[in-house]
Amino acid sequence: MEDITHRYVQTNGIALHIAEAGEGPLVVLLHGFPEVWYSWRHQLPAIASAGYHAVAPDLRGYGETDAPQAIESYSLLTMTADVVGLLDAMQAETAVLVGHDWGAEIAWRCAQLYPQRIAAVGALSVPYSPRPLIPTQRMEQASGNIFNLALYAQEPGVAEAELEADVRRTLRLFLYAYSGDAPSDLMPALFTARPARARALDGMPEPPALPVWLTEADLDSYTQAFVRTGFRGGLSRLCNIDRDWEELARVGEPSVEQPVLFMGGEHDSAVRFGNLEAMKAALPQLRKVVLLPSCGHWVQQERPSEVNAELINFLREVFPPAIRVTRSRPAQPSL
Repeated sequence: MEDITHRYVQTNGIALHIAEAGEGPLVVLLHGFPEVWYSWRHQLPAIASAGYHAVAPDLRGYGETDAPQAIESYSLLTMTADVVGLLDAMQAETAVLVGHDWGAEIAWRCAQLYPQRIAAVGALSVPYSPRPLIPTQRMEQASGNIFNLALYAQEPGVAEAELEADVRRTLRLFLYAYSGDAPSDLMPALFTARPARARALDGMPEPPALPVWLTEADLDSYTQAFVRTGFRGGLSRLCNIDRDWEELARVGEPSVEQPVLFMGGEHDSAVRFGNLEAMKAALPQLRKVVLLPSCGHWVQQERPSEVNAELINFLREVFPPAIRVTRSRPAQPSL
């Protein structure tokens, strides 16, 4: 990965570590959980070669980026401000956001809150909905006696202790269980068959071998990152569900008017249980929905060639390399 460079930028009161490649219009790649910038290792050079400045940050709480202790520091309002502060640091008037998992949720909210700054959205795995996750009280009622990771993470320290007991094993189990390489019935069972008293890793089998898309060196990179930080930052995002619901209610339900590309794996429960039809109805500029067969949750890692091709075609259509607009003044959300 000699074409990828690393540095830190200041945004929204934190030092943000970024990996970047190329020159041209800005494309920001937002990872999910449990990931870091490294989940975009296949996209950074490909997007750069297509004529873009590709930037993949470690989100706050992850990797080499600052990790504030306060739970409220991980609200969606705060994390969207981090992203727009990154655009300011790059002196970019506009950018395309590409997000996976929680990164997709952050990208959706950036498009709502800062429509003048976000030129388009590429979302992987998590479909659009006008509002964020329902409050925990309603989530408890909906989940019944079924395990829910968001609810499990609400008691500080419990999930962290489980996941940090053996970081490498935790990552190995997560990355295999939610991939297209796991048995086809495993991922739905993890969402529907575990009792509420279960723990996060219960029911996740040891892989017979690492999937072909995940090498020992890849697992080393992830392990090093989470040994350094633990899982508190990532889990703190889940601890802000109620706060997000209240804070984002202030802006109502602004629509996402930007061009959108959605990609997901056919075996991904985030896609299976997501409401794709409602997303299609809500997005006036949804250009394409791509569902990759035999693919699980880790879309850009499991199927990098297909994802790169779709992303680059989308970027050339909605944000051609000739576009490069810089800015010097900070942005404010459209509240």
